Amino acid sequence: MRDRIEKALDKVRPMLAADGGDVELIDVTADGVVKLKLKGSCGCCPMSSMTLKNGIEKILKQEVPEIKEVVAL
Repeated sequence: MRDRIEKALDKVRPMLAADGGDVELIDVTADGVVKLKLKGSCGCCPMSSMTLKNGIEKILKQEVPEIKEVVAL
């Protein structure tokens, strides 16, 4: 599942990079929680929680249906 998540994140990275940011996969728990770290300007952006839930989480769940939740560290 980790490889599929990384491939899905590769689809998101160009959008984040356009704003000077990136995302790093930290962990995937057995119960389907994906832990990510937003980096660069995305790490300190006031809209980062919206980006995480409405953007990244939505795409990851479409690509990897086993995911239950995406959280930022």
